[in-house]
Amino acid sequence: MATRSKSAKPRKTAKAALAPRFQPLRWLMRWLWRVVFVAAALVLLMALLYKVVNPPTTLYMLSEGRRLGADVDQKWVPADRVAPVMLRSVVAAEDANFCTHWGFDMNAIRDAIEGGGARGASTLTQQVVKNAYLWQGRTYTRKALEALITPVVEGVWSKRRILEVYLNIAEFDEGVFGVEAAAYHYFGVGPDALSPTQAARLAAILPNPKGRSAANPSNFVRRRAASIRDGAATIARDGRAACFEPG
Repeated sequence: MATRSKSAKPRKTAKAALAPRFQPLRWLMRWLWRVVFVAAALVLLMALLYKVVNPPTTLYMLSEGRRLGADVDQKWVPADRVAPVMLRSVVAAEDANFCTHWGFDMNAIRDAIEGGGARGASTLTQQVVKNAYLWQGRTYTRKALEALITPVVEGVWSKRRILEVYLNIAEFDEGVFGVEAAAYHYFGVGPDALSPTQAARLAAILPNPKGRSAANPSNFVRRRAASIRDGAATIARDGRAACFEPG
């Protein structure tokens, strides 16, 4: 009986021949896509959650509460119980093109770049994303996350919902958050009873509420409030309030 030569190489089994080679680049891309998918799903879920659930607090409120050693003054109020002129005043003060952009005001960004960054270009949507989901500060990480979440919020929320959330979590004085607390704090009235002048003054102290007062306004705040009051009336006339006012 013939014997196999010692020099003959054993044949590879079919299983070994068919085994795929490990490809690091393909493995890395597969996991990268998985991470991107999970991150996108989380962002969408967060946006959907606050579309129907009112944010109970924010990181900044918690931080201010710890710093002050007391609970902050904040009570949620629906947009239907806020004087319409307050919504128009905030838009006139912070984001006059609110109804026409998709979360980023490219004209404002262009003007800010040309002005050397001396003026801000954040839209109300960006401010809501920062206040509701993220933290304060100008880090690249926060700005990148803000840029990713902002268009999702714009796509999921209504413009009126964006304003409603903004007015309820914005800071109006040290430890005073939201238009409900601010209206009583400064003027002793509910947010539904704010006059055009009072609404304009509340909008005028943004985004520096700790350094400005709506009840005892400086000359700067008075001038800014007068401009905001005119702007609120203008956007009501020219239709730029249509996206957030009931039909």
